[in-house]
Amino acid sequence: MTLKKLELYVHIPFCVQKCSYCDFLSMPADSLVKQAYVRRLKEEIKKKAGKYKDRKVCSVFFGGGTPSILPTGDIRGILDCLRENFFLDREAEITVECNPGTLDAGKLKSYKHAGVNRLSMGLQSAENKELKLLGRIHTYEDFLESFDCARKCGFHNINVDLMSALPRQTLQSWERTLKKVVSLKPEHISAYSLIIEEGTPFYKIYGYDDETRQKGGQPLFLPTEEEEREMYRFTREFLAEKGYERYEISNYAKPGRQCIHNIGYWNRTDYLGLGIGASSLIDNCRFANEGSLSSYLDGTIGEEEPQKLTKQEQMEEFMFLGLRLMQGVSGADFLKHFSVSLKNVYGEVLQKLEGERLLEEHQGMIRLTEQGIDISNYVFSQFLMEE
Repeated sequence: MTLKKLELYVHIPFCVQKCSYCDFLSMPADSLVKQAYVRRLKEEIKKKAGKYKDRKVCSVFFGGGTPSILPTGDIRGILDCLRENFFLDREAEITVECNPGTLDAGKLKSYKHAGVNRLSMGLQSAENKELKLLGRIHTYEDFLESFDCARKCGFHNINVDLMSALPRQTLQSWERTLKKVVSLKPEHISAYSLIIEEGTPFYKIYGYDDETRQKGGQPLFLPTEEEEREMYRFTREFLAEKGYERYEISNYAKPGRQCIHNIGYWNRTDYLGLGIGASSLIDNCRFANEGSLSSYLDGTIGEEEPQKLTKQEQMEEFMFLGLRLMQGVSGADFLKHFSVSLKNVYGEVLQKLEGERLLEEHQGMIRLTEQGIDISNYVFSQFLMEE
């Protein structure tokens, strides 16, 4: 009997301080709150695991917040609990998100002993003035120390998170960041453009600027749309020269080092979210834990009302999630999933977007062109069908 794949996402909502651009469910907390949260998390794992005895876990991703803020031993304790209650594949990818300034050799050795085999380090920029603007707690020098420590502790699969299109950032400063990071030879680089999210300090400062840019105007502090595209083009070309394959719009990896967790998400592999606010997709049903920390700690947290996706919604997600991958989407897979051909459902849309040179067909796959990547949100929106 072949077991179905399952990915696990474990949310650790704590951080030293919230960054100015961040709209994730995260907050500072004292040691007692962190201890109580880990206890409740283990209880949730034990409670929910029974539903998934027919699943094999292919990846575990600790996200946040800053999972590495937990005391030494906590990640190992959570992983022990997961192994006791779920069937973890021996080759499962196990990732922990880390921020410089929250790591030390003892913590990293504990991760290694627990079976963590991938780290995702949040650098964002190699320019200290940009880090300060973002509200990060670390300097580039702190990052170098943490990265070197991780290597010495035996980690050979490390991602570095970077962020472009920052206020007052230039193409030249972005180039310096990329060149410094590539010189360290990480196995994976995630390079995202800054999004100005409502409800963040950045929105209060740069919201009007962002609106101006979206309308085609000249922003005062943010890079223009063309400058942002130049940063993206440089990223693509420079990283390709250095042996990094772009496998998703914002993710680049050395051969064989693509993130299983990422690919599973874009391919709609079933995943279970654990911890406050964590989302899940199981058998085409989406649901999420409520986001109240106090309710979670007192044991009264519930789940949002599950949403069973219609066939139409599944088709839409298949397209706008799958098209983020550089390989694109497969017409054969679409037919296998939905018992109807891709062109029967989306023929007119595909013809239109191919005519606009935003999509192309290659060896049975439909994928974004470089021009399509530049306006990918527009392309994705074309696959939303009217009710």
